[in-house]
Amino acid sequence: MENLLNKDVRSIEISGIRKFYNMVSKYDNVISLTIGQPDFNTPNHIKEAAKLALENNKTIYTHNAGIIELRRAISNFVQKKYNLYYNPDDEIIVTCGASEGIFIALKTILDIGDEVLIPAPCYPGYEPVVKLCGAKVKYIDTSNTNFKLTKKLLEDNIGSSTKCIIIPYPSNPTGQCLNLDELNEIADFIKDKDIFILSDEIYSELVYEERHNSIAALNNLKDKTIVINGLSKSHSMTGFRIGYTLSPSYITKHMIKVHQYLNTCATSISQYAALEALTNGIDDSITMKNEYKKRRDYVYDRLIKMGFDVVRPKGTFYIFPNIKKYSNNSFNFALSLLENEKVAVVPGSAFSQYGEGHIRISFAYSMEELKLGLDRIEKFISTL
Repeated sequence: MENLLNKDVRSIEISGIRKFYNMVSKYDNVISLTIGQPDFNTPNHIKEAAKLALENNKTIYTHNAGIIELRRAISNFVQKKYNLYYNPDDEIIVTCGASEGIFIALKTILDIGDEVLIPAPCYPGYEPVVKLCGAKVKYIDTSNTNFKLTKKLLEDNIGSSTKCIIIPYPSNPTGQCLNLDELNEIADFIKDKDIFILSDEIYSELVYEERHNSIAALNNLKDKTIVINGLSKSHSMTGFRIGYTLSPSYITKHMIKVHQYLNTCATSISQYAALEALTNGIDDSITMKNEYKKRRDYVYDRLIKMGFDVVRPKGTFYIFPNIKKYSNNSFNFALSLLENEKVAVVPGSAFSQYGEGHIRISFAYSMEELKLGLDRIEKFISTL
């Protein structure tokens, strides 16, 4: 009977990140540097807001787009942080995590046969959604441009069926960001084309040397851009499952239909926690970011001293060292590292074929764990 199931669903795979993470449970005493899960607890004042919402029986359906107080807080937050303005009445949807935001955005803009351009290596959650929409992915290899999308790469890859370009910066898995000049060059190229932009900015609060820049703020691109963001990474609220979309009203009014039939609304209790996070906790991420920066510098310096070729991350809590001098197969490298030294990392192949020859290390872990994990990696490569 399995052959009667939807062929598109049967054709997609479970995320390579989760595949490898699930393998780790079979081993004892493993240092796992795999998942993008902040190791900070959700700030206490946010948890108290969730408790208060429960006590006050805020346990009923909300407006499909989310409580208006939260949408207003999101509007204020992105205006203060990124110079973006979106009307909370008809341009913002509160979603069940950024993942749902990606789904409803792509489902709204894509038709069968459309093409989506994605700079790679990239987060593995885009391609399956594109396929479920009946569209196709065209990856853009950024390995020769320090993992950055450029105007030239777009010129070389854009085609007549291109419907959407995903701008996934700050980048999972590389940690790369686009500066204002780089974004402006891309924006100038796109602005007159009938192509949507999906800008995944979930790591926008974890940018180290520069302020995050959103392509939606440039060259009148707001009218064709859907911004995806959320509180999982910025406020260590992964389990609360609160994301949000920012898009012009003519797009939002159709995305809300997909959202309504998919989820009705985001969890009410989580929405009140998010309201607290984006008002009284508007700068909660700063303490976390400063700690991640220390960890980034430590991990980067250690990897360089070991002899890895690696790009210094500008944001996120990931680093993506090149392992080609040791192996041409990142899965085998990661599996051997796990079996021999009890350290888990994610094979680069989980992030498309253009991630092959790398591994992703998450530094959303304590310095003690990072030191022990890197000591074991150093021991492992000494045997190769």
